[in-house]
Amino acid sequence: MGNHVTRDDFEWVYTEQPHTQRRKEILAKYPEIKTLMGPDPHLKWIVSGMVFTQFLACYLVKDLSWKWIFFWAYAFGGCINHSLSLAIHDISHNVAFGNKQAKWNRWFAVFANLPIGIPYSASFKKYHIDHHRYLGGDSLDVDIPTDFEGWFFCTPLRKLLWLFLQPLFYSLRPLYVNPKAVTRMEIFNALIQFSIDLIIYYLWGLKPIIYLIAGTILCMGIHPISGHFIAEHYMFLKGYETYSYYGPLNWLTFNVGYHMEHHDFPSIPGCRLPMVKKIAAEYYDNLPHHQSWIRVLWDFVFDDTIGPYSRVKRLCKLAKES
Repeated sequence: MGNHVTRDDFEWVYTEQPHTQRRKEILAKYPEIKTLMGPDPHLKWIVSGMVFTQFLACYLVKDLSWKWIFFWAYAFGGCINHSLSLAIHDISHNVAFGNKQAKWNRWFAVFANLPIGIPYSASFKKYHIDHHRYLGGDSLDVDIPTDFEGWFFCTPLRKLLWLFLQPLFYSLRPLYVNPKAVTRMEIFNALIQFSIDLIIYYLWGLKPIIYLIAGTILCMGIHPISGHFIAEHYMFLKGYETYSYYGPLNWLTFNVGYHMEHHDFPSIPGCRLPMVKKIAAEYYDNLPHHQSWIRVLWDFVFDDTIGPYSRVKRLCKLAKES
């Protein structure tokens, strides 16, 4: 358990991200892919059902012992919360109501945020745009670990700890790497979130609040679903910075596993990303991909060639804001 990761720096490249050029090529060859863009009419109903399921669960767990609170938080509630966080990811691309209803998407993301227990959706939207625009960008893409993370979490035991603490790094890293001014939407997000938390506490006590927040933290740490955090952009094979996953957990995660396809066409909702792969099969079938998020987590911990430093980085020029 004491072997050190062999990498001591990120994989620096001096090329543009690959998704822009591939998008152009695919659209030139298969213009019908444009018909897949636009809102997913089912997303709002699926997300609403998940939110109300969690509110029902809050009522059902209020009298359980603490051991069962944490059990159900990990085995059930956290899975729904992680799935909701990936719905928020989809909604951040305006696929719930379409680009013409941007505000509706933002407010709906705040609604989807409620069972997560911690205000998150507005801040995610603010930074996720940069992740797509400046993929791998030094000091711009906050999805990439810091130098400290790469240096310190370099043994199997430390990497395991890093996975457990991943929610903490994921939420605090933007404040260090690329701090931005707090927006009005973030303030509204926090006020609404904490108001709902207080109402739940008033009605049913502390246990439902712990159930929600513990589920969020546990299932974004060491959990099969959280394998997507590593699978998406950690360099398992030199020269490739984005990977798709085609396993069954896509059913629970709004097809976030189709990540190569998502970065090529971020305005296509998750439910239609398999169609992208089917239409433009020759562009995706031969690319390296994952079949198991559990295997991804295992390899990340025990493979000496993989660690927080296993990310592609580049220097990006800031785009002009319109």
